[in-house]
Amino acid sequence: MRKELYVYHEGKPVQAVIRTYTERDFDGLIEVQRVSFPPPFPEELWWSKEQLTEHVVRFPEGALCAEVNGVLIGSMTGLIVSDEAVEEAHSWSAITDDGYIRNHDSTGHTLYVVDICVVPEFRKTGIGKWLMQTMYETVVQLKLNRLLGGGRMPGYHLHAGEATPEEYLERVLRGEWNDPVISFLLRCGRVPVGISEQYLEDEQSLNYAVLMEWRNPFNSSSL
Repeated sequence: MRKELYVYHEGKPVQAVIRTYTERDFDGLIEVQRVSFPPPFPEELWWSKEQLTEHVVRFPEGALCAEVNGVLIGSMTGLIVSDEAVEEAHSWSAITDDGYIRNHDSTGHTLYVVDICVVPEFRKTGIGKWLMQTMYETVVQLKLNRLLGGGRMPGYHLHAGEATPEEYLERVLRGEWNDPVISFLLRCGRVPVGISEQYLEDEQSLNYAVLMEWRNPFNSSSL
C-alpha cells in the first residue's frame, strides 16, 4: 500500500507518503519512537526490531508509516482480533501480545489499534488523522466490522479529584474539557464505547483508557 498526499507544515503544503513499512524501515521507526517518547519514557518500551518483524510478517496490512522527503515522521500498527477477545475487559498488553501481535487472528472481525505515533515536529499537521483514515480504509478493504482501540486519557489526572473516568469522558464529549488524545480520536471519527481499567501503566491517565471504535459503514453486519 502506498499513497501520496499533502499536509500543511509551518503554514505550507508539504508532500507526504503513507505506505506499508518493511524491514528496511526498522531503524527509522525506532527513531520516530525515540523522538516522540523522550526520557523519562522508558527506552525499553520503544519498538524493538523483534516486534517490528512480527508486524510485517503477521499482518503487513496493519503496518503503516508516514514519511516526508524520505524521512519517517510517524507510524501506526494494528492487528485483527476475534469478537470474543474484546468482549470482556482487557489490557493493552494482553490484547496486543505486548506489542508482538503473535495473537493476530485473520478470521476475526475487528482491527485493533496497537499504536499510533507522530514526531512532535509534525503533530497538528493532519498526518495522524491521515494514518487513522488509512487504517479505516484497511478495515473496508478487508471487509472487517470495525476498528477498535484504547485511547489514553492524559488529562484525567488533572480532574481525578472531581470526576470519575466516566464523568471526565462525558465532560470531554460536552466540550467542557479537552483531552489531547480523546479529543484527537473524536476528530478522527472514533466513538467511545466504554472505559477500561488498568489498561496501560500511565500516571497521567491513572491507568484508565477509553475504548473507541469506528464502524465499517460498508459492512451491514457491523451496523
